[in-house]
Amino acid sequence: MSGSRNRRSPFWKALRGTLAVLGAFAVVIAGSIGHALDAPGNAGVAARLAEWGRDHGLGSAITYLEQVQYDIDKPAVGGTPEGGIPKVGNDANSTGGPAPMPNLAGGTPLPGEGQWQTVETVRGKPAVRVAMVRPDNEHTSYLAAAMWIDPKLVSGQLRPGFQDPGGKWPEPDSLTRTDQQNVLAVFNAGFRLPRGDSHGGYYSDGKTVYPLVNGAASLVMMRNGTAQVGSWNQEVHLTPDVASVRQNLVMLVDDGQLNPTCDTGGSAEWGVTVGNKSYIDRSAFGITASGAEVYVAGPALSVCTLGRILQGAGVVRGMEMDINPDWISGAYFDHGPNGPAAGHRLYPAQKLPPTHYFAPTSRDWYAWFPRSDNERTPRSAGK
Repeated sequence: MSGSRNRRSPFWKALRGTLAVLGAFAVVIAGSIGHALDAPGNAGVAARLAEWGRDHGLGSAITYLEQVQYDIDKPAVGGTPEGGIPKVGNDANSTGGPAPMPNLAGGTPLPGEGQWQTVETVRGKPAVRVAMVRPDNEHTSYLAAAMWIDPKLVSGQLRPGFQDPGGKWPEPDSLTRTDQQNVLAVFNAGFRLPRGDSHGGYYSDGKTVYPLVNGAASLVMMRNGTAQVGSWNQEVHLTPDVASVRQNLVMLVDDGQLNPTCDTGGSAEWGVTVGNKSYIDRSAFGITASGAEVYVAGPALSVCTLGRILQGAGVVRGMEMDINPDWISGAYFDHGPNGPAAGHRLYPAQKLPPTHYFAPTSRDWYAWFPRSDNERTPRSAGK
């Protein structure tokens, strides 16, 4: 028996060594996942685990699981939104405001559908408006929303995430207490940067973190707090007046026309995770012919229906921003005479709360503040 044990001993030694390595690896993995789950902010567990998986070589598996989820849990067809179109602000458009959005669902529009409601004023003038529409003639029980921002009254700013882009910045990665007393609107930026999901770059405060890509759809914030959108080095360029550039995919709406690849394009156009045809939560940003700034978000959207909502809001140049309910985060804030600002989700089914940016966030985002009478540069209320 002694000889038999000796003959087996190399195997057992190798097995014990392998198990020791696997055990150590498991400890490292568990610690890494634990660190991701304990990171700052209020992102959900599923979102944190998905980001951890993508950052550790499991992107294909995460994408597959997401696609399976979306294929199984498809949005309902037919029906009407429970409770109809919510009343979220003051009735009706004021004279000179944006035209009502078209009825994308066909038939008779719901009461209030596509009508702009003023949700915040600056110096007594409508500064932020919201309109809601059903996205198409199939998913008629869902509501998408457009948030219209007047650049003459509101000043915008790109804010960093502690992972995307990471590093140290003059701007805070959350809404400070001072910010919370002034903020009018917030919303998410684009796809993740480190793995190249956005197919674009990132520039802010004179620093290029990821190289800017020619032809990429670009949300450009100027030093005066206004926004521009266009193809990089074709419609928009890096000038001394540029404060930040956030690129994401390709233009969805250009010269008022919907990109014809919205129904056929691949990962380079519309993202590697779920592509263009999955009906999921999506967001976009664009500029109207008059320079008004419009953020759009909602559930049960394809790339094409997202683009049509941009067009319906009057956007002539627009780009897709992000997808997936874990990352869509549009909100506006009502500053009444008493107490702190009351935040509101942009659309009824939105998962993330309006307080999402009250805590540090892993991804970059945008904040919009009242413009003072003599302001020439965006106000950084957190400084």
